[in-house]
Amino acid sequence: MLKRPAGGQRLEILEWLKDPAAHFPPQRHGDPVEDGVTAAAVAAKLGVPRSVAHSHLGLLAGIGMVRTKRIRWRTFYRPDEVRIAEVARMFEKGW
Repeated sequence: MLKRPAGGQRLEILEWLKDPAAHFPPQRHGDPVEDGVTAAAVAAKLGVPRSVAHSHLGLLAGIGMVRTKRIRWRTFYRPDEVRIAEVARMFEKGW
């Protein structure tokens, strides 16, 4: 998942989500640190259509690397630090 060509973008997204205040502008609804960021914000940062960012974020959410939160009609994404640490430990052990 992370080794495919698009995997570089997914790793980039995870890096940005670690410190969303530094990488994304303020949002009208939801706090970037507490609630996360939208697919539209990620798409703008990546320079890709929102559907592409939504696909990346959906995949990351599906494997537990990010958590989702609905506010109004939008989905906000933030990293799941515990799951990311678990996956990092698996790779360190040579899994």
